[in-house]
Amino acid sequence: MSRAGVPTGPLLALAAGVLALVVGTAMGWDPAVVEAIVTPPPLVRAVLVTLAVLFALWALRRGIQRISRGRDPATGGPAALIRGVRFVFLAVAGLSAAAGWLLGHPLPLIVALVIGAVDVIETTFLLLVLGARRVGGPD
Repeated sequence: MSRAGVPTGPLLALAAGVLALVVGTAMGWDPAVVEAIVTPPPLVRAVLVTLAVLFALWALRRGIQRISRGRDPATGGPAALIRGVRFVFLAVAGLSAAAGWLLGHPLPLIVALVIGAVDVIETTFLLLVLGARRVGGPD
């Protein structure tokens, strides 16, 4: 928690999402960088595909767990549901990244970046609004 009472975790997540979009956009201007990211040596690509699929499976599992807990207000409530949906979208982003490296094409990697970054930004705003409503009480 920062001094002003705003939680630092969501602010860091928000900054990470915006940074991912900015860095991804900047790297996209250089075709050599895009080519190096999309088509690294075959062994590296195989490792990246494997890691992306494993991440997607882990994120999907976490998302399902959070959504399940969020259905009961005593164990999670709306914040757990929002975080669960975040993990599910991150799983989709992981599978999209895996497809990009598997196919050696930049479009699925761009889709993965957009899904991941926008989802983190969006769910962070939702969590901040939810936190502000709890602090301020009902309208």
